[in-house]
Amino acid sequence: MRAIRLSRSLACVVGLASVGSAVSALGQPPSHGTKRGPPPMAATRPASAAAAAYLSGKQPLVGWHAPSTRPVARDPGGRPVLVLSTINHGETLSLAASGDDGGFSSMDLDRAAHLLRAASGDEHPLDPRTLSLVYRIETHFAVPEIRIVSFYRVPKPGSRSNHGKGRAVDLIVPGVADEEVARFVRETGFVGVGVYPTSQFVHVDIRPRSYFWVDFSGPRMKNRERGILGDLAAKSDAAATARGQAAIEPYAVVSDVDAALKARGLPSATTPPDDDEDDEN
Repeated sequence: MRAIRLSRSLACVVGLASVGSAVSALGQPPSHGTKRGPPPMAATRPASAAAAAYLSGKQPLVGWHAPSTRPVARDPGGRPVLVLSTINHGETLSLAASGDDGGFSSMDLDRAAHLLRAASGDEHPLDPRTLSLVYRIETHFAVPEIRIVSFYRVPKPGSRSNHGKGRAVDLIVPGVADEEVARFVRETGFVGVGVYPTSQFVHVDIRPRSYFWVDFSGPRMKNRERGILGDLAAKSDAAATARGQAAIEPYAVVSDVDAALKARGLPSATTPPDDDEDDEN
């Protein structure tokens, strides 16, 4: 089991559900631990007026966007805990970070991969940097949880979506307008950020070169993606490089775990640590 977990986590390090929900004016925050379907699509204003308000940061913070009533959970050292609540599964998971910018144990990465499984039940290892990005979003806005719309989606033939690579998540930050969330993430570097005014959520992912977009499509509709802020994307990556932040390598699946560890200057997976006792009794 230890070797399997290490291999799965490493696949995330090296290379590394479903539809968004529109918010109704009468929607309520999720009831944790109880499965609920997405609220009905808002119809109180024309789509163009709603989209304009959304993109200007004047989005009504109701339904899934309503502020959370949870207190901010903290570990024994006082550091905020990452709390993920899935809208479609109605499940919640709390994870302790190893540092102020995130970082999670291999066991917690496995637990997160199960929570963030596809609607079909299929699971996929997640890139730990994706989870760390979500943690930075939570701590930046000082919210007690992140509401997950979608994470892993089983890729279709020819798909290049980061959702099929453990590198992307569609999310809602309770009490915060989506455009404000997008504005923060765009500054981090080496990210993809998409805003969805119709379904009302933010897509964030990690990637070798930043790309930002807006998409007015709704659930089960064909994408209507339009790239935006190309200059800002390039500047954000340049600023991240100047800060010493490592660029995100292209996604790849590796089969030689030891070689991958060696390439990253890490100990070989086949060399057990001193305190790992495998002797048979």
